[in-house]
Amino acid sequence: QVQLVESGGGLVQAGDSLRLSCAASGRTFSSYAMGWFRQAPGKEREFVAAISGSGRSTYYADSVKGRFTISRDNAKNTVYLQMNSLKPEDTAIYYCAAERRQFGIPAQAKDYNYWGQGTQVTVSS
Repeated sequence: QVQLVESGGGLVQAGDSLRLSCAASGRTFSSYAMGWFRQAPGKEREFVAAISGSGRSTYYADSVKGRFTISRDNAKNTVYLQMNSLKPEDTAIYYCAAERRQFGIPAQAKDYNYWGQGTQVTVSS
């Protein structure tokens, strides 16, 4: 079992930056691929970014590529999402997800078994 707790959300203006954190429980954090997803009101949950257990591989949705950066610190059992040049359309609840996986980086919500409760990000224009 892995428990995930997100933090770092808030209300910002367009063009600002935020860094989300996701702290994970457990002693095998590096065995888990980690992902960030988001869900805006009235929309389905969508993939944002993911990172392999080692941190050497990352993958991004086209909508955030070049603006968001996913990283992890396995010594701290934490994954981060640095969000720059935020836009109003980035407004959503952001969820952290984990999946035990040796190879590959899952990019679909159905591929993740563990989820955090989410943190709200609101970007005003």
